[in-house]
Amino acid sequence: MNIVRVLIVDDSAYVRKVVRQVLLRSPFVEVVGAARDGAEALELVEELQPDVVTCDLNMPQMDGVEFVRQQMARRPVPIIIMSIATASGEQVLDALDNGAIDFVHKPTALATEKLLEVADELIEKVKAAAQSPLHGRRPAAVAVPPDLPAISANPTAQVLVIGTSTGGPQALKFVMSRLPADFPVPIGLVLHMPIGYTEMYAQKLNEICALTVIEAKGGEEVVPGMVFLAPAGRHLMFHRGSDGVVRTVLDIRPVDTPHRPAVDVLFRSAAEAYGVGVLAVVMTGMGADGREGAAWIKAQGGRVITEAEESCVVYGMPRSVVEAGLSDVTVPLDGMARAIMELT
Repeated sequence: MNIVRVLIVDDSAYVRKVVRQVLLRSPFVEVVGAARDGAEALELVEELQPDVVTCDLNMPQMDGVEFVRQQMARRPVPIIIMSIATASGEQVLDALDNGAIDFVHKPTALATEKLLEVADELIEKVKAAAQSPLHGRRPAAVAVPPDLPAISANPTAQVLVIGTSTGGPQALKFVMSRLPADFPVPIGLVLHMPIGYTEMYAQKLNEICALTVIEAKGGEEVVPGMVFLAPAGRHLMFHRGSDGVVRTVLDIRPVDTPHRPAVDVLFRSAAEAYGVGVLAVVMTGMGADGREGAAWIKAQGGRVITEAEESCVVYGMPRSVVEAGLSDVTVPLDGMARAIMELT
């Protein structure tokens, strides 16, 4: 792959030094500069034209959220937020709302070895961000493909399950805000997020959605009108009891998945609980989470929609499903809500 040129933004000279050391562990990354706050970062982005920016949140003069807001208005560029734990959770979500495409936990202890613990994650996300063709911006309205009605003849869906990762916070808001209050089936969501953010994100999603969105607690009856977001750190599953009622189940098992919660785990449980009645959607994100789950859904006769490459922030998860021959239809983000409605 091409060399990824990175600008580091952090008010701590020590953190700037360590983040540089971390990034330079990859032969595919070059650090082209460093800024002490958002105002300086705006100037350096213009001067250095980096491929990706890593950005702290709490900085003097101009914080990370304001930098993201102003930079995205000037010239969209992939920005990865580096924040300390959950104290700045509201700021992280605000930064994502304004166009940042991902975030990495900065350890509270600033010892070098602590920052090195996130090295692989940071390098992976920087390289993925560099592949983002739209830099967090969504395309103008695109028509839903004409082949969509061809799969509408299948049995009506009884549940909708959605999986996403990088770029997912914005994409989910876009889709969920367009579903009506009388949406006829329950919804399960998996979004790869660190612990401490999913409850707040569910609350924000609930504010803009006509449906009721909650972070799943386990044991809830899965009924239309409800949207269950998997909590970070635990898998969300749907289980049909002997009484025929489907309820949410939370578990740390399986423990061998790359992510917890995992899209694969939710998808498989939905396939087992609803059989042919599952409609799954795989949207923007790194990696291949969702591919195995999509295979379970297809084996039961359910249907799978993938987000089109042109609207993905990172075309990883949908690509893995498409290349495995498991996608019934590919739909750009602007057509996703309509596609979901036609298939439910």
